[in-house]
Amino acid sequence: MTHEARGGAQASALAHNYAPLPVTIASAEGSWATDVTGRRHLDMLAGYSALNFGHRHPALVAAAHAQLDRVTLTSRAFGHDLLEPFAARLAALVGPHLSPSPGHAASDPLVLPMNSGAEAVETAIKVARRWGYDVKGVAPGRATIVVGTGNFHGRTTTIVSFSDDDDARAGFGPYTPGFRLVPYGDADAVEAAIDDTTVAVLMEPVQGESGVVVPPDDFWPRLRTITAARDVLLVADEIQSGLGRTGTTLACELWGVRPDVVTLGKALGGGIVPVSAVVGRRDVLEVLTPGSHGSTFGGNPLACAVGLAVVDLLATGEPQAAATELGVVLHAGLRALVDDALLTGVRGVGLWAGVDVDPHVATGRELCEALLARGVLAKDTHGSTIRLAPPLTTSRADLELGLDRLRDALTDLVARRAAG
Repeated sequence: MTHEARGGAQASALAHNYAPLPVTIASAEGSWATDVTGRRHLDMLAGYSALNFGHRHPALVAAAHAQLDRVTLTSRAFGHDLLEPFAARLAALVGPHLSPSPGHAASDPLVLPMNSGAEAVETAIKVARRWGYDVKGVAPGRATIVVGTGNFHGRTTTIVSFSDDDDARAGFGPYTPGFRLVPYGDADAVEAAIDDTTVAVLMEPVQGESGVVVPPDDFWPRLRTITAARDVLLVADEIQSGLGRTGTTLACELWGVRPDVVTLGKALGGGIVPVSAVVGRRDVLEVLTPGSHGSTFGGNPLACAVGLAVVDLLATGEPQAAATELGVVLHAGLRALVDDALLTGVRGVGLWAGVDVDPHVATGRELCEALLARGVLAKDTHGSTIRLAPPLTTSRADLELGLDRLRDALTDLVARRAAG
């Protein structure tokens, strides 16, 4: 059946680039969303980490409401009274976790605000290339960047050029050159791929779209050692993993690694407006000059108001602590499902998990549909894997309720398969 009217219903005006679960959300609060029929659902996805603070967090909503009554957009043709405070506060939050700029005693990063995560990654790519030409001395047009298999950094033409996911890549060529794809988690392969043209290594600390894949413990420390020795920028894409999800402000903290540049997004907008940013060494971002990069909406007053409120929440350390504490509950519950042969594998860190079901029992989509029938929202990634990323504000009781419903869904699916 085509994407036309089904059962006589009017054809959708939406382009068919998503296949959402059959639920239509009308309102939401905290960890719960209510559909158009009035049924409540426990949100175990949190907008792929965009809703780290839950739906309509009071402090974030208040910040947005207050700014709506003042000014929402100036463009970067003019300044506004929240732009510098937002940059300074975000730099103060993230800066201690970045490598210091040469000549600076402590980390003193620059912030470049954008809108979407893909824009932040595109910005980081442009900055790395220009740094390679202007500072490292790479021959014009020859810069290369090393990336990892299984990556997901966005869906722009340049970014899908170095994806190995056929769904994201196929049919969108010709592809942008300048990227070297190596196995994720293999530091030796990264080192072998670096030569005099290499300007950056761009990786996700934990790969979200691939199913919350956590690399070997020595991977990121070795990346830091290798890139420092070869005068190559280490760029961490923390759009999904950053801002509390892993129990730390940046996931790179888990290994004591300080990247040179970090991309942030999703949770930075508090689930209210799209906000992203590139934060990095001053000597790296200073290669940009007026007119060389920009964004009409990047750093707009409404985005800065919400972003400032997000930084205030994270500055307390409470969301990070909640992710750590609730993560213990989440992973203990999931390991019990593996022990009971209801799952074939789990992995993750903090309040974030990739969950594998036996493909002979169900696909990831079928498991998500079974969860939806039980009032739980989750999303599959590939094959028989789903990801769980509840808001960091979820209560322990709600998290345990979600785990109970996951067990019930899996028990039912296994029984149905056994019955033929």
